[in-house]
Amino acid sequence: MKAFRGKVAAITGAGSGIGRALALQLAGEGARLALSDIDSEGLAHTAREVQALGAACTTATLDVSRRDAVFAWAGACQAAHGQVNLVINNAGVALAAAAASVRIEDFQWIMGINFWGVVHGTQAFLPHLQASGDGHIVNISSIAGIVAMPTQAAYNASKFAVRGYTEALRMELDLAGAPVSVSCVHPGGISTRIAKSMRVDEGLLRKAGLDDESFRERSDRLLQVTTPAQAAQRILAGVRRNARRILVGPDAHALQVMERVLGANYQPLLVRRWRQMAAGR
Repeated sequence: MKAFRGKVAAITGAGSGIGRALALQLAGEGARLALSDIDSEGLAHTAREVQALGAACTTATLDVSRRDAVFAWAGACQAAHGQVNLVINNAGVALAAAAASVRIEDFQWIMGINFWGVVHGTQAFLPHLQASGDGHIVNISSIAGIVAMPTQAAYNASKFAVRGYTEALRMELDLAGAPVSVSCVHPGGISTRIAKSMRVDEGLLRKAGLDDESFRERSDRLLQVTTPAQAAQRILAGVRRNARRILVGPDAHALQVMERVLGANYQPLLVRRWRQMAAGR
């Protein structure tokens, strides 16, 4: 997919962050948009900005963890726009909790959105993408789908799962000679609301010696590396060149190099870094 003019793009998590930035860039390039988010207020804001650019747009308040709802939305998108060419499974959440004590309900919550949301979106839209004759799927993983992080075991699990699922899907589409391709995106720190809206385990806060607000502020500062607009530009450039893996941000590139060079031996380096951070250095 070398250009987006006249194409129909469906985006989950379009109410803020990377999802909103992708919607705005695609609107500026002449695409028609089908947008969804569980945050109806944020979604309406994005829709107004997109329509101000002259793009046709439909919206749906959607919980991507609900399979039936995602399939119904895919059908509605096809009916409203006549085709779907690009699906971006972007909706995601964060969870900070120790692996040994994470609540099973929290683990199920993050997997339901970050992983199952991607599966639901892929399976729901794939027949429509194939029918279009020129389709592309973009699944948002994370650099945490390549390199694991302490206190992020559940988040890592969800993003490693997205990576494995997406890479296998890409190979299957290649083998089938399908008119659909797929890219897996691995952003580093992006200045979105994800840190401020994440779930945080109380036991982790006590161990860190921080209150909830301080923990979120510290986490948010670590993510102020790349803007959503920069991320959107990088992602769409990757789609144009049919990239299998799209890294976003200098920190993502650095961490991937570290993992490639050191293999599993990157882990002691991160353990030392976490200890320095805990000591305020």
